[in-house]
Amino acid sequence: MSQPIRFTLSQADIPQQWYNLNADFPEPMPPPLHPGTKQPVSLEMMTAIFPENLVRQEMCPDRWVEIPEPVRDIYALWRPTPLLRATRLEKALQTPAHIYYKYEGASPAGSHKPNTAVAQAYFNKIAGTQRLATETGAGQWGSSLAFACRFFELECNVYMVKVSYQHKPYRRMLMHTWGATVHPSPSDQTNFGRKLLAEDPACPGSLGIAISEAIEDTVTHPHTKYSLGSVLNHVCLHQSVIGQEAIKQMELAGEEPDSVYGCAGGGSNFAGIAFPFLYRKIREGKPCRIVAVEPSACPSLTKGELRYDFGDTAETTPLMMMYTLGHKFMPPPIHAGGLRYHGMAPMVSHALKLGLIEAKAVHQTRVFEAGALFARSEGVVPAPESAHAIAAVVEEALAARAAGQKRVILFNLSGHGLLDLSAYESYFAGKLEDA
Repeated sequence: MSQPIRFTLSQADIPQQWYNLNADFPEPMPPPLHPGTKQPVSLEMMTAIFPENLVRQEMCPDRWVEIPEPVRDIYALWRPTPLLRATRLEKALQTPAHIYYKYEGASPAGSHKPNTAVAQAYFNKIAGTQRLATETGAGQWGSSLAFACRFFELECNVYMVKVSYQHKPYRRMLMHTWGATVHPSPSDQTNFGRKLLAEDPACPGSLGIAISEAIEDTVTHPHTKYSLGSVLNHVCLHQSVIGQEAIKQMELAGEEPDSVYGCAGGGSNFAGIAFPFLYRKIREGKPCRIVAVEPSACPSLTKGELRYDFGDTAETTPLMMMYTLGHKFMPPPIHAGGLRYHGMAPMVSHALKLGLIEAKAVHQTRVFEAGALFARSEGVVPAPESAHAIAAVVEEALAARAAGQKRVILFNLSGHGLLDLSAYESYFAGKLEDA
């Protein structure tokens, strides 16, 4: 190849604004509802667990929201992240497709999660918060928030889904390194956790349970607010820096993607890559197939119902209109812990309802097969979550080969898998099963 396979931007190209897809939906989103009155929630209700400045972002109607300079200064530690063309994967697949990936594993925490963790820590700090409580599945979000809290001198208390706490000890150690306190969830730290442990001491936990514990922690401790790493509108807003950079980098590559892929659990990584491309699809009429890829073991988009549901197991959150498997759903203990969530971000759900995006589900063994192929061809070990997108990309690339058709494919590699090697070892040993 004569052209470079890596497309980089300068720090001057770090986006100065976040993009809010909510401003461009052709049909407005249903509002979150108070669980008791079933009326739309007010700003005052939400400030019980979030600072007012973030609640205003959650309800913001504006298309563009300015990124504060202190946040951009910290972003500059790793942003802009690189866009690479996976020429060796193309060769391994013998496909005429051109495959590009945006590599968010370049962040200090190894994933896309710091894009919103830094923003949330900043807005909490200026609002007078002293302590943040949160949950984490695979540990990517917990480690990212622990990292962000260091910059703004905030305490960080994390409830980590127990099966991931056991499977991913190095993510827990990373949180400790950045000064966070970490509890396996369900834990003995909350009334809800103690109740679940009494009913089932071996409960593997879920993101819904961990969210319930973090919210209980928030309302029972002074100067504490809750921080969520996915699902909510302001989280999707903060992640839009990914797609904005990718659009500029695809212009450097001289190509326009025919399809864009992202793995989907709660929706933040997918929203980050997809929403800026949806802006162009809606407002500029640029055709692009945009696909959310989820685990077959937790298929909210492909098997769930679009209805109002709680975001947590203990029924303490507002009711959100989303594709859901039900807030009592207990996902199997798959290794892609970051995708073990019963529901999908309302904004992602609304985009699917309107036909702006597609969704597909893949089994765990196919995911690790694709992840291993990518590692052996491109050198980067992808997180199990990211490997869901890779599995779908491989499928399209092989279809392009069968049709003898060039396709330009872009996906978001949301994090590296260097702390997930035990999962790969289980795959190589034939110990992984499809749920």
